[in-house]
Amino acid sequence: MRRASKLAVPLGLGFAFLYLPILLMVLFSFNDSRLVTSFTGFSARWYVALWENEALMGAAVLSFRIAAVSATMATVLGVVAGFALARMGRFRGRAAFAGAMAAPLVMPEVITGLSLLLMFVAMEQAFGFPAGRGADTVAIAHATFGAAYVAVVVQARLADFDTSLEEAAMDLGARPWKVFFLITLPVIAPAIAAGWLLAFTLSLDDLVIASFVSGPGASTLPMVIFSAVRLGLTPDLYALATLLVAVVAIGIAIATWVVMPRRPR
Repeated sequence: MRRASKLAVPLGLGFAFLYLPILLMVLFSFNDSRLVTSFTGFSARWYVALWENEALMGAAVLSFRIAAVSATMATVLGVVAGFALARMGRFRGRAAFAGAMAAPLVMPEVITGLSLLLMFVAMEQAFGFPAGRGADTVAIAHATFGAAYVAVVVQARLADFDTSLEEAAMDLGARPWKVFFLITLPVIAPAIAAGWLLAFTLSLDDLVIASFVSGPGASTLPMVIFSAVRLGLTPDLYALATLLVAVVAIGIAIATWVVMPRRPR
């Protein structure tokens, strides 16, 4: 008990340092005053102002669309890469392939963004694609590093996979593609979903790489927020952040409810 009480104080301070600023941000999103340094009363006027802010709303829609597309591409690439690393054994070039997949996990975002920009410029000069920088290049760039995270999640799940289930299905006459869709895929589906959500979150949150590979008319939500913050904080930004926190909280609650073990009545 004494040891637990000693740990409670630093643990409480740590949680307060993490979550108290978020609670204050939620509180000031309902501030009646335009000033972000004093609270004068409750009001939802900044949520109305957020809805009427075409720049922020357009950037939010664009960011969600890019995140969904890039997460889907990253999931396809990551699942294939995870299968190759977990199931194909020691093939020629495996070390180089594993290193290439792990590089985005540790590579500084500035280096990644700069290298992708140079690659897009070279591709445009050589093949004519992509024609300039925009939402497509941002989605492709996000898919490149998102695939690495998906591959790690899928490979870890396949490492603990009970292959006897697949062997039993093949012994009963099932073809490999049927074994994959009826046995393997349902078992690793939670890992694939987790990888997609991780890639989606990373794409939605990215600022540095998107700043390198985006173009006019393709400013993502983090880019717009960063530009607005440099000119000064406004309560509608607090309202937008509060809505994002609410969406994340609802998603976590639903995920917890789904994976929570059911107690027998």
